[in-house]
Amino acid sequence: MKPAWFCPHPTGFCVLLPSPANVSISSYNLQHFLSFWPSPGTPHGAHFMVQILSSRRTRWTSVSDCVDLKPGQTCNLTSDFMDPLDHYRARVRAISTNQTSKWTVSRQFQPLSDTVLGPPDLSLSGCGSCLVLRVRLPTDKLLWHNTQVTSMYWEVLIHVHRTRDGAELKLKLPYKQESVIPYLEPGVEYCVSVSITTTFNPTSIFSERRCSFTSPPPSEISQFLLLGLCGVFGLVVFLLLGRLIRIHVRRFKPATCTA
Repeated sequence: MKPAWFCPHPTGFCVLLPSPANVSISSYNLQHFLSFWPSPGTPHGAHFMVQILSSRRTRWTSVSDCVDLKPGQTCNLTSDFMDPLDHYRARVRAISTNQTSKWTVSRQFQPLSDTVLGPPDLSLSGCGSCLVLRVRLPTDKLLWHNTQVTSMYWEVLIHVHRTRDGAELKLKLPYKQESVIPYLEPGVEYCVSVSITTTFNPTSIFSERRCSFTSPPPSEISQFLLLGLCGVFGLVVFLLLGRLIRIHVRRFKPATCTA
């Protein structure tokens, strides 16, 4: 008599387990992770394996670090998706003792266009009637040490907010580490946030707002001093006018006649 788990399939596995669900790939700054859910009915103790396929190959290959995943674990595909312009798919199946499931295949994934570009680092300083922006691209080495990525055309999206009245200005400039926003009001505070984008990927996150005055605003002491000087000047002018009026009156006062 054959045992209950006997399977005539040449691989020794029977397609009996439910297939994994919600197989998806998420990516942030070209760091790629595959996630999935075990379907209802998956036995306790089952593990999962992952394979990938690129558009330039015809055979699926196993991901060495993802052949014995537990439920809830993710698979890091960063080192397997090395070409940012290639298209990839991944698939997952469940495995238990002499049992397996059918493969569940992810949607097509392109590393550069499907990643989310994180916020750049931003510093801000005034230059009279302008602002100087210093922008550093996301610091992840995987993103900016890839020559295919850095050789592309990048742009900086700039949102400018004037603190005084909420007026806003939006700009798009070629990426440079240092840029200037001209034709602003001197001595006025502006807040700026930026994001990085490319023609292959418009999905990016804006940086936190940074605020700066275009030029140093007058201090309260300077304002009080200016008001005091204006008051003193006004008093001096008033006294001088009064003295001139008295002199004028004396000079032209009519002489009195005596009998």
